[in-house]
Amino acid sequence: MATNRLFTSDSDNRMIIETDGGSRGNPGQAAIGVVVNGREYAEHIGVKTNNEAEYAALIFALKKAKQLLGKAKAKATDIEVRMDSELVVKQMNSQYKISEESLQPLFMQVWNLRLDFKSVKFVHVLRGENRRADALVNQALDTTR
Repeated sequence: MATNRLFTSDSDNRMIIETDGGSRGNPGQAAIGVVVNGREYAEHIGVKTNNEAEYAALIFALKKAKQLLGKAKAKATDIEVRMDSELVVKQMNSQYKISEESLQPLFMQVWNLRLDFKSVKFVHVLRGENRRADALVNQALDTTR
């Protein structure tokens, strides 16, 4: 169910974000899908690995959240990011090391973007719980053929 509100109903200082990134081939043509409380974004991002696309979606989402909220409101907002990439979630939660060199600068970019908000929580969800973001990725990839 889409909504124009920027916040969840249980708190005016909490924002839910769903992200997904994917590539057809690894590396291959890639895209991101992001849902920020009902606002949907899909974008083709060129040739990337699947993990690079997952990080690109996360970076896009945090930048978009800050843009929608404004700097002052962002600093007072708790963000919950839901994504089906166990690797990215565990890396952001300091449970996995970042061994792929290409992911290290992306990790640092997300790490720094977190500072724009009161808090950022990274939650792993099953693919079925991330359908909207996943559909946006496929939509962007399908339109670039």
